[in-house]
Amino acid sequence: MAKQDPRVDAYIVAAADFAQPILKHLRRLVHSACPDVEETIKWGSPTFMHQGMLCGMAAFKQHCTIGFWKHDFIIKQDSANKKKANEAMGQLGRLTSLADLPADKVLSGYIKEAVRLNGEGINSPRARKPQTKKPVVVPEYFAAALRKNKKALQTFENFSPSHKREYIEWLTEAKRDETRAKRLETALAWIAEGKARNWKYMNC
Repeated sequence: MAKQDPRVDAYIVAAADFAQPILKHLRRLVHSACPDVEETIKWGSPTFMHQGMLCGMAAFKQHCTIGFWKHDFIIKQDSANKKKANEAMGQLGRLTSLADLPADKVLSGYIKEAVRLNGEGINSPRARKPQTKKPVVVPEYFAAALRKNKKALQTFENFSPSHKREYIEWLTEAKRDETRAKRLETALAWIAEGKARNWKYMNC
């Protein structure tokens, strides 16, 4: 397989024993369906690129996922597939063994369709924005902490309202002061690195 990223090799080796065969199989299918594919790491997980993002895979403690960037055009949105998508961040649900994957022919078809969509410049439809938006209100303790961290403050100010709201809700939902303080420390570190609240799951 050409254009392999050694970071993907390292990711697979570091994954749990059950996950390694799944990740290797997914990787092999992607390269077979798109020989010119390029590998990279985005949001901490292997991502496959060809004229844009095709798909990404990830391994967790008890399951794996695969997600297609333009899944709305690729995978039939029936009740069974929607149920799988609700189980995990990817569109094929929680993958715990090779038996959980669709047939190679089906999965290769998904990958080839992703390649076609990118090649033709077809983009997923944007979600309709609500006509009225609630203003983003930053709690004073969060604002004060941001003012003490110039890098985090600048990044946060450039975030979209939705990304700002995700952090604010995460902090305000904490029921204990200790939990809120810990989340605030984590939030400042992630924001300073330019990461959205849900950065770990954004490719799946």
